[in-house]
Amino acid sequence: MSQPPPTRRPLRPEDIEGIAAIADPVIRNLLITQAYHELSAAAAESLGPVANWCTFATWASKQAGRTIRGEDLARALEDALGSRSVAADVVDEAAGEARRFGSPIGRADTFEAVWAILDPSAAFARASAAVARGNLRVFEEIGREFARFDVECGSVTYDDQDGFVRFLDGLRPGEPPTGQGFLRQAFAHYLQSRDALDPNSRAQLVLLANLEIGLHEQVRLQPDIAAALDAAVTDPRDIRDRLIDALFPHASWLVRLRLSLARLLGRRSRLDSAIDKLIFEKQRLVRRIVTRHLMSISLGSIGRVRLGEDLGVGFPSSLRTITLAELRVLLDRIDPTRDDPRDSGAVDWADLDDRVHYIADLFRCFQESRELLESPFTASQLDELDAGRRPADPL
Repeated sequence: MSQPPPTRRPLRPEDIEGIAAIADPVIRNLLITQAYHELSAAAAESLGPVANWCTFATWASKQAGRTIRGEDLARALEDALGSRSVAADVVDEAAGEARRFGSPIGRADTFEAVWAILDPSAAFARASAAVARGNLRVFEEIGREFARFDVECGSVTYDDQDGFVRFLDGLRPGEPPTGQGFLRQAFAHYLQSRDALDPNSRAQLVLLANLEIGLHEQVRLQPDIAAALDAAVTDPRDIRDRLIDALFPHASWLVRLRLSLARLLGRRSRLDSAIDKLIFEKQRLVRRIVTRHLMSISLGSIGRVRLGEDLGVGFPSSLRTITLAELRVLLDRIDPTRDDPRDSGAVDWADLDDRVHYIADLFRCFQESRELLESPFTASQLDELDAGRRPADPL
């Protein structure tokens, strides 16, 4: 279990802006993760020892860091390109068809040339960049509002409407992605939960606020998630031309002419089919590896959950029967199995509805898991971060 971090002063909006301005995506992500933890701890002082949105964001940001750093992407690619893999078989097939078509390139050189052109590592870099953009996009908006809420409303009660209205003036009305109506509602529900005397009402107000922010967040993240999962998509015509240049270094123009004539005559060569299969396999391979990274998350000492699988845990007693009308309405909108975590696994993480359904159950199942409030980093790792250095692995 991670050791509790040293006492740190409350984060202010300008601190959030300073972290967001850091150019290095790796260091920035690590600091974002720690900032979420500190914002979570600050919110817990008034909401109680339950998971607020920043608590979940801490672990989501830490998981995003693995993709941003590309820690396991290269290793997963090496495993996928093993001698008995589908990818290797497809390269062999393309090499064989190229030799039958007159290519002078041998198998080993073909394999190296093909993967240099398909360049899955570049797709991983695009996926990492998309995840880093999403990590930053959400933090500089929602992280800033949590810091502002702590500064401006730390001592405000739900009945102190003047103080809270001043906070709301900084949030835009309307639907996401441009509006911040869900954030306005969420912070009102957090504030309301502070004064709730009934423990179940308090828990349900916190869940409602968590889900409202989560829904806003996921709408904002949609383009970045789609970009990460589509990182392997490239122009097949460009790849085809480069492959032919590599496989037929002295006669690429003639090969293109023969292939074009065959297509004009309604015939498709086996080389054409082999190249198409190669491009498809590269895209499938990269999407599978990126999806595997995006669709799992470590929740600290609780362990890792797979986003494509049902959660396999129940709701805490305070959230088992929903009595808060506003929460029932929202759950009916986003959770097809409202009072049961069955079928919670997301089939397609790029599908907003599928993703939000899983998140609704994740938030509800683990809201009272105090393990989530643990620090994501050790004290020595924090010392390194405070000094502007990347801590040693494992992170």
